Amino acid sequence: MKKSIAILGSTGSIGKITLNIIRKEKKKFNIIFLTANKNIKLLIKQGKEFNVKYLVINDKKVFANLKNNNRKLKIFNNVKNLKKLLKKKIDYSMCSISGLAGLEKTLETIELSKSVAIANKESIICGWNLIERKLNKSKTKFIPIDSEHFSIWSLLKNYESKQIEQVIITASGGPFLNLPLNKFKNINQKSALKHPNWNMGKKISIDSATLANKLFEVVEAQRIFKIHFNKFKILIHPKSYVHAIIKFNNGLTKILIHDTNMTIPIFNSIYTNVNRGIKSKIIDINILNNLNFKEVDLKRFPIIKLLKKIPQKCSLYETVLISANDELVNLFLKNKIQFRNIYFLLKKFLNLKEFNKYKLIHPNNLAQIMNLDEYVRLKIKSLCIE
Repeated sequence: MKKSIAILGSTGSIGKITLNIIRKEKKKFNIIFLTANKNIKLLIKQGKEFNVKYLVINDKKVFANLKNNNRKLKIFNNVKNLKKLLKKKIDYSMCSISGLAGLEKTLETIELSKSVAIANKESIICGWNLIERKLNKSKTKFIPIDSEHFSIWSLLKNYESKQIEQVIITASGGPFLNLPLNKFKNINQKSALKHPNWNMGKKISIDSATLANKLFEVVEAQRIFKIHFNKFKILIHPKSYVHAIIKFNNGLTKILIHDTNMTIPIFNSIYTNVNRGIKSKIIDINILNNLNFKEVDLKRFPIIKLLKKIPQKCSLYETVLISANDELVNLFLKNKIQFRNIYFLLKKFLNLKEFNKYKLIHPNNLAQIMNLDEYVRLKIKSLCIE
């Protein structure tokens, strides 16, 4: 029997990788729907290649133009519109829409799926309690796709969180690991986007350069796996070969290694408990002999210190963190602020009384998160640009 598939964000990097995996065994899969934001040309091309039943284009203007052109295609403007058309749950859904925009679509897709893979850290960090509630209500299996979280998820099989003594998440250190501190004031956009190991989009590349991505990954892992923050540690590992290390209370320590290739966690999320192989590089003894772990230099990466501000339980404060950082990165990419000011301004905003109150407020619905996101962005623009 064919495995039914849905992919949110099929025109993005994670979506394309997922389709590349499926492409090798097309006969084993039935793609029910694909979604994109604006890239209708590629979406239609993908739909035709994989004989997709339904397509969803999220941008209202692009969708309106399609309707005006009277295209004879089953294209919708919202995942919710598909609910009545689906006779049974989809076996596997990949949720890879970037940013907080992906949260609503993820929540909608959980209802339609037996198993959901989420590659959107913003949705998990800001709305995990909403996601978890929906997962439990829909009896849907969850698989994290970020390489670090997929590694932790894999290592934790047959273990409970109370059996964990320590979780180590690794960071490459990005492009400025060895840059003299006195040169940080001269960092420009071009140099900040040059990640040494991964080929990523602009936003995540800047987060990697500041190490904000590791701050987010610890919060994400804490929410997903319900492990206390004091059990996490970030280590610099320039090779990006080791993705997670877990020390258990039975004396065992497990380590997970794989190439810097997102195909590996995605492939294994699709073929869970199925005997399928994938081509990867041979084990590099030279890398094993030179793993070269280092402590995080907080003078170089002060953003990690903000982890102390995050509450143990889900709150709206995480939306302040994500939205503020996102907007500050946008300002840097527009040459409105300096690279090093991403941290200093983020710290300043997180310390404001009007934002600190959100530590005590748990998200109850999507509107709370989205309204706060909009407010934080407007506040930051007004304070930074004026």
